[in-house]
Amino acid sequence: MLPVDKLTCGEIYDLQNTKLKELLAYVNLRSPFYKSLFETNSIDISKIQTIEDLKFLPTTTKEDLQIQNMDFLCVPKSEITEYTSTSGTLGAPVTIALTNNDLSRLAYNEYLSFTATGATSSDIFQLALTLDKQFMAGMAYYQGAARLKAGVVRTGPGAPSMQWETIFRVNSTAMVVVPSFILKLIDYAQENGIDYRNSPMRRAICIGENVRADNFELNTIGKRIKEFWDIELFSTYASTEMQTAFTECPARKGGHIHPELLIAEVLDDDGNSLSFGEKGELTVTTLDVEGMPLVRYRTGDICTLINQPCECGRQTLRISPILGRKQQMIKFKGTSLYPSVIYEILNSNNDIIDYILEVSSNELDTDDILIWIAVKVPSEKLLAQLTSYLHASLRVMPKIIIADLAEIQKRQKGGIGRKPIRFVDRRVIGEPNNH
Repeated sequence: MLPVDKLTCGEIYDLQNTKLKELLAYVNLRSPFYKSLFETNSIDISKIQTIEDLKFLPTTTKEDLQIQNMDFLCVPKSEITEYTSTSGTLGAPVTIALTNNDLSRLAYNEYLSFTATGATSSDIFQLALTLDKQFMAGMAYYQGAARLKAGVVRTGPGAPSMQWETIFRVNSTAMVVVPSFILKLIDYAQENGIDYRNSPMRRAICIGENVRADNFELNTIGKRIKEFWDIELFSTYASTEMQTAFTECPARKGGHIHPELLIAEVLDDDGNSLSFGEKGELTVTTLDVEGMPLVRYRTGDICTLINQPCECGRQTLRISPILGRKQQMIKFKGTSLYPSVIYEILNSNNDIIDYILEVSSNELDTDDILIWIAVKVPSEKLLAQLTSYLHASLRVMPKIIIADLAEIQKRQKGGIGRKPIRFVDRRVIGEPNNH
């Protein structure tokens, strides 16, 4: 392990307290947003001495970033090296500006993530993700692999034939990829006689989708991948705003938080801090960010914090798999659920090629769910089976429409085109809230 991974709980606590005070002094001096926020709320930052004192500070929301985006900037624009943006799946895209030091921090973060999975300089990473379109993750993984001194091949997303040709030609050993695309790689290999089980590819760093349930067991997508291909799967969690990623180690008991880069809390709806193991909204405070640091930023993602020592020997906190997005909670016929519950059911059906959920409000002030699916062979029998299974699992019955794949893909386009949308929220007046 790296020296930072060997810190004790006490050393981590002291480190974060020191960095927190440095951060507050920095944003109070340089951030128009936080300077105004602290003045409005009569915050005396000298009284914030430890991470327990964070509770005395207001939280920051996605809406704050959308409305006052450039007020978060702490340096002159002449010091900005890279402009990135969020995908726009939860409203208007947010610009995140990075200095040269922020880019180095980003590379360091992914270097830590790769080493946590057991990757070394002898690996060759195939980056099957978007590397343009202002996407921070593609750049971060590229720079992280470079810092690891590993090989990199930038294939980008899609094109299974090209992915397989590159794997065998370059002898790629690790892939950064969306898990559902791994299933498409398997399907293509099976249909075209590719001996994928004997390929040099050994591990997948999974982005954008969960491969684990909240009990850390593989979820449906993870199980389907492992059923056909014994590749190592490592789950990750990241967001553009926090400029940080959490990645599993081989123990696969949650994503490790890098304490020198981030302070994590889990809050309830009223902003109160929850105990370890309690489900709430992940709220982060970034450390050592120069361009656009954040203090108590509410990510909108629901998870738990884990404080038990990990089997790998690290003493750092970990986060559970994301259980859902707070903003996407559905109230349907007396039942509250997250879209991920429906995704899990749809992903378990091998006849479903693709899908999208649409949620709207009705006159009773509850939600209506419409599920569009594309299937291999449409039939009334399949529709009846799926209807029955959804009803048995959810105890309620959403409406299902079978459409062709082109229609589904048309409905999935949103944001700035970096990833397909699975969820369209028509409960919001104005722009739909997509994810």
